[in-house]
Amino acid sequence: MTWTLAAALAAAVPAPAAATPLFASDAPLTLTLQGAIADVGKSGGEPGTLRVGADGAPLAVRLEPRGITRRDREICQFPPLRVVLAGEPADPLFAGERRLKLVTHCRPAESFQNFVLLEYAAYRLYNVLTPMSFRARLARIDYRDAEGRPIANRYGFFIEDVDDVARRNGMVSPRLGERFPVSRLAPREAARFAIFQYMIGNLDWAMQAGPPGDNCCHNSRPLALAGEGAAITPVPYDFDFSGLVSAPYATPPSAVPVSSVRQRHYRGLCRHNAEARALFPEFRAKQAALKAEIAAIPSLDPAARARATAYLDGFFRDIASDQSAEAKVLKTCLG
Repeated sequence: MTWTLAAALAAAVPAPAAATPLFASDAPLTLTLQGAIADVGKSGGEPGTLRVGADGAPLAVRLEPRGITRRDREICQFPPLRVVLAGEPADPLFAGERRLKLVTHCRPAESFQNFVLLEYAAYRLYNVLTPMSFRARLARIDYRDAEGRPIANRYGFFIEDVDDVARRNGMVSPRLGERFPVSRLAPREAARFAIFQYMIGNLDWAMQAGPPGDNCCHNSRPLALAGEGAAITPVPYDFDFSGLVSAPYATPPSAVPVSSVRQRHYRGLCRHNAEARALFPEFRAKQAALKAEIAAIPSLDPAARARATAYLDGFFRDIASDQSAEAKVLKTCLG
């Protein structure tokens, strides 16, 4: 057999894989999470247990703090968590999982439940647009302290690991340091990313740069086919600062000329405008499917659901025609 360059390249491309069991279904889970949750942010981590349903066997976990803004006790009284499973879990639902990001409800007030559900909805919206997106799994969680006393019973959701997103798509997640050149961005996927962020009113991101000393990128993770110099597909996450969610602590970046996170402002690159123009009809064609996702989010307050639907309607008015999209969206492109 002759080993050709084409064969070598084909061998380097991972085969697409199925989602892990946790993210293979959209059905909400019922969980019990027990441990010294109130101490997680102070200690850097606490032992705990995770149980599925009323009769599931407890899985040993370690609860660790994560995030930046939501770790501030003046902003969130309930910490965002990373749930680290000890070894290969006995429950097949968690097979293949190791370090799970868990988005929690921030504050005990019942109204804060809506912000969790709307952020979950944002992940679902991007799933409609592309499989190169983080899946999320909603769960009703009974939180208990280390002695088993009830703390809260609220919705939260797990976020798929970036390496699993990559495997599903036959790609890898390259480690790129703090930044990479914009010329490496896959134009169509970068345009889709930017239009989506405009749609949900999110300004808290960077496609090809991260904070100093941190890995790239800010609220985005890169995917690429295997091989040096392959084009980068940016995958967004963390949407609590978006206008769709409108968390009470969310503020727009000082460098962007808007006064509220509800005010949309397009931050895509001008070099990708041709790809953006080609994508607007795709977004218009998926309007019903996108709004159906908002309608399907369980337990969302009717007023919050109506506001989210109306917010999406504003986006679709902006892109109702090619002329409107040019005037209201692309006019603020960067570079």
